[in-house]
Amino acid sequence: MERIDPDLQADERTTLEAFLDYHRATFLSKIAGLTHEQLNRTLPPSDLTLASLTKHLALVEDSWFQERFVGVEVEPWASAPFDDDRDWEMHSAKHDSPDDLLALFQAAVARSRATLADVESLDALSAVNDRREGVPYSMRWILVHMIEETARHNGHADLIRQSIDGLVGE
Repeated sequence: MERIDPDLQADERTTLEAFLDYHRATFLSKIAGLTHEQLNRTLPPSDLTLASLTKHLALVEDSWFQERFVGVEVEPWASAPFDDDRDWEMHSAKHDSPDDLLALFQAAVARSRATLADVESLDALSAVNDRREGVPYSMRWILVHMIEETARHNGHADLIRQSIDGLVGE
């Protein structure tokens, strides 16, 4: 995924989608070229790894765009043992190969993009209501949340990647 700066004068939807794609591409640049061992290295005292962040970002893509917005569950999340381990995606990532993690993330992003392509308006509402408020999410809210989620984890990824091989970036 090529990292492209968002257009400075685009409409709202184009701007939001471009910023999410920008942050997705930034994350991919943080994991590019690393071995299984490097993807699973921690930066103590944290137990975060680039592998766990990759699997987590794949989960949140599917969680927000598929589960909440569309109302369908997808694998591997639908059958994951979250009742036994709330952070299963983070803890199980160490067993996944770099290629499998990348494919999982890219497939989730592709599903998210397809969902967005089918949505006519950012005012469109999710199939699933918020647990606390009891009302659906707008696609606008989901897009802004996903930008925040991905950008926040890019900061974590930047620190971990720098500790592995000194690579830093935007």
